[in-house]
Amino acid sequence: MADSTDTDRLAESDLDNQALFFHKYPKPGKLAIQATKPLGNQRDLALAYSPGVAAPCLEIAKDPSKAADYTSRANLVAVISNGTAVLGLGDIGPLASKPVMEGKAVLFKKFADIDVFDIEIDAREIDHVCDVIAALEPTFGGINLEDIKAPECFEIESRLRARMKIPVFHDDQHGTAIIVAAAVRNALMLSKKDLADVKIVASGAGAASLACLNLLVSLGARHENILVTDREGVVYEGRNESMDPWKARYARETEKRTLEDAIDGADIFLGLSAAGVLKPGLLKTMARDPLILALANPTPEIMPDLAREVRPDAMICTGRSDFPNQVNNVLCFPFIFRGALDCGATHITEKMKMAAVDAIAALARENVNEVAAKAYGSDTPIFGPEYLIPTPFDPRLILKIAPAVAKAAAEEGVALRPIEDMGQYLETLNRFVFRSGLIMKPIFKSTQDTNHRVIFADGEDERVLRAAQVLLEDRVCQPILIGRPSVIETRLERFGLTAKAGTDFQIVDPSDDPRYRDYVDAYLDKVGRKGITPDSARTIMRTNSTVIAAIAVTRGEADAMICGLEGRFPHHVRDIGQVIGLDHGVKRFAALSVLISQSGTKFFVDTYVQRHPSAEDIAEMTILAADEIKRFGIAPKAALVSHSNFGSDDTEDTRKLRKALAIIRNERPDLEIDGEMHGDAALNPAVRERSMPASTLTGEANLLVFPTLDAANITLNVVKTMLDALHVGPILLGTNSPAHILTPSVTSRGVVNMAAIAAAQVVQNERGEDAG
Repeated sequence: MADSTDTDRLAESDLDNQALFFHKYPKPGKLAIQATKPLGNQRDLALAYSPGVAAPCLEIAKDPSKAADYTSRANLVAVISNGTAVLGLGDIGPLASKPVMEGKAVLFKKFADIDVFDIEIDAREIDHVCDVIAALEPTFGGINLEDIKAPECFEIESRLRARMKIPVFHDDQHGTAIIVAAAVRNALMLSKKDLADVKIVASGAGAASLACLNLLVSLGARHENILVTDREGVVYEGRNESMDPWKARYARETEKRTLEDAIDGADIFLGLSAAGVLKPGLLKTMARDPLILALANPTPEIMPDLAREVRPDAMICTGRSDFPNQVNNVLCFPFIFRGALDCGATHITEKMKMAAVDAIAALARENVNEVAAKAYGSDTPIFGPEYLIPTPFDPRLILKIAPAVAKAAAEEGVALRPIEDMGQYLETLNRFVFRSGLIMKPIFKSTQDTNHRVIFADGEDERVLRAAQVLLEDRVCQPILIGRPSVIETRLERFGLTAKAGTDFQIVDPSDDPRYRDYVDAYLDKVGRKGITPDSARTIMRTNSTVIAAIAVTRGEADAMICGLEGRFPHHVRDIGQVIGLDHGVKRFAALSVLISQSGTKFFVDTYVQRHPSAEDIAEMTILAADEIKRFGIAPKAALVSHSNFGSDDTEDTRKLRKALAIIRNERPDLEIDGEMHGDAALNPAVRERSMPASTLTGEANLLVFPTLDAANITLNVVKTMLDALHVGPILLGTNSPAHILTPSVTSRGVVNMAAIAAAQVVQNERGEDAG
């Protein structure tokens, strides 16, 4: 039997293989450049290039600030590295650092809608690095320095800040420092200590550690209360080994020479060094209610469980997502740049960084609203030792940090375009929260460690097997696979997956399951008077995996089901309807589909079930869809779309939509909805205003309701292809228990998404949440 070391090695190897596949297919890399203006005809080309391009060029030549109006510069950041200190990989060079820089670019785009060029430079000497980067100033609105080794990074950033009139931010230093400072601020509030009085011991004297200390000093910490240690021991006055001017700032006159000496009486341990350097015994000598920032990755200076055994009063932060209080730079850098770019900041000042600290710290102390709660899962966090800083997926971060940074920039006089209407700015940021493609994050978060059982009818399919591996690793649910054990085990080995049948997940073997007779009896109870004989029931329970999965759910042996990779969609709907049935008060199933693209997130109903719904059917499916959208933390805005625009034509379908609107307004007067209307009127308020100024719909509709299945399905697939959008769904609405039918073209990621939605529905049902 393999020991735990072998298991860890296999898991790491599997992750490596998946990462290589992820980066290579379907197109190498993680970034692409996309035009934001149409180029569909000769006039478009003339406007985009010659001769039309001359006009904005001349305007910028007369007034350089016009570049923000006529080019993408004001929303363009360079992520720049020379590859000398890449993650935990060290000096691997600029070319090998490119996957990391592309990854940073993706985070900028996803979290703050900031465009990025990743630039890897073959330059090592400080003068050369500074000359290369400074020459790029006309192209970019900001510079994010990344993975440049200390101590050179300090000098490089300092020189660039002096030479360039755009924000220059070394995230390895300041991003970590801002989040650490927020954690320190809240921890000291809980322990009723003053920053000016606490004793701080740092393990590690690299860029991040020294930046943390510098920011804490700016906030009120005193040099005489800080001791720094590195590989050579304590940094003390007179030491010559491994010293530099930035480290020397924290050299103190002291007799202490080791971390063990230094930590006696410390209030704060700041670890940015190496795994395991903080031994449990050392914690005994720390002050009351200590704050332990063990930020080495992937293994911290001390594991939280070991620390708590010795010091139950300790407050603990790590860099890991599987423990509370994760110090993750994505908490701040996208939003700091968002605020700096939007106000045209020429620099990122200390006051702007302090504003970010205050915003992050204050956010953790706020009551969590309904939308934000979905980012935290089933346990709504309460400010305290286990919740000193928000999660990186808290949707409120951009709404708090960006405005605070922009306001501080204006107050310091470094904002070329100060935000004049902060209310309007907040509204713009709020719209981005639901345009960013992050809507699935709260769904995943809500399911973590809930251990709900999702049964998969197509358990032998490669996509299901790969999805099961991800669901287990991310602790989303407990998969149950229907299939032949020998086939599943062979395919797991073939695909290099480490999940083990019987240990990590269950298998239901239709040909040999001890519950077979019970399943047959349960099925007959459901359909015995619907044309199913005992003989056919016995055959079905050997061959129809959708029915088997549905029976497992009704017997309480699974909490939700996923099917549909084989067979026709209507047949799966029939089987689910006969066994699981409709929810109380629901008359017909419907299907809701989600499209997530760079241009936004939109919901479509009914895309798969009802061919020619009546007005009553449309009203019901719209209300069900709106309630489902609320599960994502989004306020639904529904439009009944048609070839007719507010009565411009009178047909059977348009009359049907008008009647449906009347029913919905009567049953759910709280739902924002209007129609019938053209598709462009639904998505463009200006177009809608011209045809119906009195429309009860505001802004863009996010739920499009169609008169027929043909219209819905055709629109869904055309838009999906045109926008290269991610399709999540179809989400089957109206079921008595969560049950969803996949489409044959779904990817393994699509399987994961639908399983997470099913598990989240179970969580919400158990909590008694009424989506309406």
